[in-house]
Amino acid sequence: MAVPISQMWTVSSYVIAQKLKRVKRYPLVLMLEPIFRCNLACAGCGKIQYPDHVLDRRLTPEQCWAAADECGAPIVSIPGGEPLIHPEMSEIVHGLVKRKKYVYLCTNAILLERKIGEYQPSKYLTFSIHMDGLRDEHDLAVCRDGVYEVAVKAIKTALKKGFRVTTNTTLFNDANPQRVRAFFDEMMDLGVEGMMISPGYSYDKAPDQHSFLKRERTHDLFSKLLTNRKRSWQFNQSPLFLEFLMGKRDYQCTPWGNPTYNVFGWQKPCYLLQDGYVSDFATLLNETDWDNYGTGRNEKCKDCMVHCGYEATAVEDTFSSWSGFAGTVKATLFPNTT
Repeated sequence: MAVPISQMWTVSSYVIAQKLKRVKRYPLVLMLEPIFRCNLACAGCGKIQYPDHVLDRRLTPEQCWAAADECGAPIVSIPGGEPLIHPEMSEIVHGLVKRKKYVYLCTNAILLERKIGEYQPSKYLTFSIHMDGLRDEHDLAVCRDGVYEVAVKAIKTALKKGFRVTTNTTLFNDANPQRVRAFFDEMMDLGVEGMMISPGYSYDKAPDQHSFLKRERTHDLFSKLLTNRKRSWQFNQSPLFLEFLMGKRDYQCTPWGNPTYNVFGWQKPCYLLQDGYVSDFATLLNETDWDNYGTGRNEKCKDCMVHCGYEATAVEDTFSSWSGFAGTVKATLFPNTT
């Protein structure tokens, strides 16, 4: 099973409670960015193109904990930049785990073996390792040779020490379906708990502007990847979101489901777009013009099908109707029959 029962129960109970209280907009995953600086310079990344005075800034542990308390989401994802560069990252994670938040610490794993002694295995902590394909594809994506082998070694170390480990993979226009399917096999053979996959978003500041997927190409690619999938493949994602990527479901974005907090404050409207910042979560939720975002509403959202916008939509669909719940059960138990 890609997600422990305790985590599934926590998330399900949280969502059902929001539904019973008739809450229209609620967060599911807090995207917490304590630092933008990274030890890689991936061509498809739009998060590291800041001047040094911004890259030198970082959130304090107290700011991170306050954001998690204020938001209330049961899951906290810590992307970057590279979080392990932050000198107080282990303290931040410890405070979140103490609050019983399910933490996904997203890392390229270059520093993981050196830093792993600062962390304790817990059902609340998962190292989410950035892996963009097999060796050649991954090293090309991160623009540095040898990173794939470093990450694989770190994954083995983390698993041996009893940590939860997943992978997160961003796919671009040149992805080869057969190579990606072979990559799925290799990650499962390593013993990771599950895989997260998403099409790349077209950041305006990313150096490589030619490899981002258009919506039709996304449907084609993910259909080839996920049709006749192996039962051994475990995805740490909503099965309805995977069907959305394949073009089997039509969803609208719910950006408030994965709100972002970083060194500038609460980011409007989402992790991928920067239309300003506000100082508190209530203002983000209540004063953002959410109807101005999503496919057909905003040109910048035209081809976006990224998990941080649509995973929460898929989860909402699961709990909004019997048909959505039945679809989730069917897609989970019989992924090749939908």
